[in-house]
Amino acid sequence: MTIRGHAMIALALWAGLTNAGAGAAAAGEVKVLSAGAVRAIVTELAQAFQQETGHTVTLSFGPVGVTRGKLASGEPVDVVIMTDVAIDDVAKQGAVVPGSRADLARTGMGVGVREGAPVPDIATPEAFKRTLLSAKSIVYVDPKQGATSGIHFASVLDRLGIAEAVKGKSQLVPGGYPAEKVAAGEAEMVVHQISEIVPVKGVVLVGPLPAELQKVTVYSAGLAARSATPETARAFIAFLTRPAFKAKFAAAGLDYRQP
Repeated sequence: MTIRGHAMIALALWAGLTNAGAGAAAAGEVKVLSAGAVRAIVTELAQAFQQETGHTVTLSFGPVGVTRGKLASGEPVDVVIMTDVAIDDVAKQGAVVPGSRADLARTGMGVGVREGAPVPDIATPEAFKRTLLSAKSIVYVDPKQGATSGIHFASVLDRLGIAEAVKGKSQLVPGGYPAEKVAAGEAEMVVHQISEIVPVKGVVLVGPLPAELQKVTVYSAGLAARSATPETARAFIAFLTRPAFKAKFAAAGLDYRQP
């Protein structure tokens, strides 16, 4: 082989290595701290974002109170997903970039029972009260975890005047999908956000809470002030808000409209 031939091969190898290095450099990582209510859809769309861009998305889910605690503790994060109120609050504190909030979803509170079980009446506050009193066991997220649904349901029990009456048959979980206990036969009924009942196999959504007792929550994303990859983080937030994904959010129980 001629000297020219060797030189061309060397040049081609160098170019290939340079391009590979550039591709690796271009790929970033987005660390996300998120409320659990949007877990199913955010996990799905994070995978789609990775496939489309080559960027890695690392997800951590928990109740809003836990998510805020991680943010305050200095845990590495690029994107924060919480209630709109919480995002606005931490933006005022300087933890999220002001003006970066993007609303993603709306969900309401609902009731779920095991597939095949009798469907209880929850159409009115009085009917819901009777259903709760007659239920053998109820599971929901512990309000002490700062969970939006747990805090609201505890207030509903107080409003209905039955907090003490159902205390002994209530199971409090730290987070995740409490509906899984219903699917496993460990609880008769779950009261939680609709978006965290719908994904659980073996559980049927009875319906939303009566309008008088309902709480509609908006979930929003914000750019963390200490993000190490702000441009990639902004790209992920923009990806989540694409109009093409609205149907997916609706199917996941995240486009709730008051009946």
